[in-house]
Order: sequence, then structure tokens, then C-alpha cells
Amino acid sequence: MLFLSIMIALIPGFAWLFFYLQEDTHPEPKATVAKVFIAGGASAFVALAVQVALQHIGFSFSSDSIASSADITARVAVSIVLFAFVEELVKFSAAYATMNQDPAFKEPIDAMIYMVVAALGFATIENIGAVHGNFSSYTGNLLAGAVFETVTFRFVGATLLHTLSSALLGYYWALHIRNFGDSRPLFWGIALATVLHAVFNYLIITYGNLIFAVAFLSMIGFFVLGDFEKLKSRPV
Repeated sequence: MLFLSIMIALIPGFAWLFFYLQEDTHPEPKATVAKVFIAGGASAFVALAVQVALQHIGFSFSSDSIASSADITARVAVSIVLFAFVEELVKFSAAYATMNQDPAFKEPIDAMIYMVVAALGFATIENIGAVHGNFSSYTGNLLAGAVFETVTFRFVGATLLHTLSSALLGYYWALHIRNFGDSRPLFWGIALATVLHAVFNYLIITYGNLIFAVAFLSMIGFFVLGDFEKLKSRPV
């Protein structure tokens, strides 16, 4: 069952990987892409460990144990932003640590490509957890329906979110390099990626479905594709 859940969970990540790699006019070495993907997947476990630690000290999306409505709003809002920041930071750290000094990193668009690849590694680990959970909870037709629903929702939801927020951060990483190591673009990239991620989570938590969240991601997607085009025509 675990093997089958892994195979199914790979579908959203590899589908988006194929799409984004088409944006690179000079394809990256397959071994390098695999290395960054694995690093991104490993970073998911780091994020999970940090988030579990944060939950132990009181940060959570759940409001069951919070007394007042005002406190609920503040605590959940802070948790949403904090959890989003952790995930964006570990994805960037995985890509940066793996590729910053790698000779294959030679074009401005590579920063966005490698961030997306790391994000897809991260999202794939999340997808495996989500799909495997359905294998544990359902059987028969209910299992098939639940797995299909999970894969579909994560394809247009969380997996797409991770690629867009990381691609956005990758664009600012490229600006950081072009500006001779100026740290301000990186600051803004992490901040904007965190905001994007937090808004998505807020929409999911508030409305309980993907309609508004996917509409939001679709709008952001146009800007991210524009960033790809800018880097294709602008040297670092």
C-alpha cells in the first residue's frame, strides 16, 4: 500500500515539474534536477519537525483550546504566517545549499527553476502523506474516490501553491545575484512568498474549499509566468 500511495502521490509533482522545466530554454542536467528535488523532499521533514515544535508551544491552526474569539483570531493568524514562513524558508535553504556554488547554476532563470524543483520535492512528500492517509482510512470504491480527490485537489491546490511561492522567491534570488549579493531582494522574496502561502492557507481554513484559493493562485500564476519571461531576457 505504501508503494502504491507513493506512486500516486508522485503524479502532481511530476506533472508540474514537466510544465516548469519547459520554461528553461537550456535544460538542466537530470542528475542536478534529481539532487534538488531530493533536497526539497528532505526539507519537508525539517519543516515538519519545526512545526511540531511550534505546536507544542501553542501555535496551531486549531482554535479548540483558545478561550476568547479575539485570541482565536490573533493566535491562528500568527500560526498561519509562522507555518508558511517555516516552509518557505526550508525550501529556499534546500535549493540554496544544494545549488548556490554548483557550476550548473549559470542563468538567471535557473534560480526560479531550482526553487520550483525543490518546492516540488517538498510538495511530493506532503502528497505521499496525504495519499497514504487515505489508504489507511478507506477501502474499495471509497478508497479510489478519496485518492483521486486528494491527488486532484493537491494538484491544483497545495502543490501549485508550493511551486508559485517558491518560483516567486526564486525570482528575487536571481535579483539578489544580479545586485551583487544585496540582501534586500532575498528579504522581499521570502516575505512575499510567505504572504502568498499564508493567504492561501487562510482561504482554505476560512472557506473550507479550493474555489477561492485556486482563483487566487490562478491570478498569482500570471505574475510568476511574467517573472519567468523577464529572466529569460535579462542577464544577471
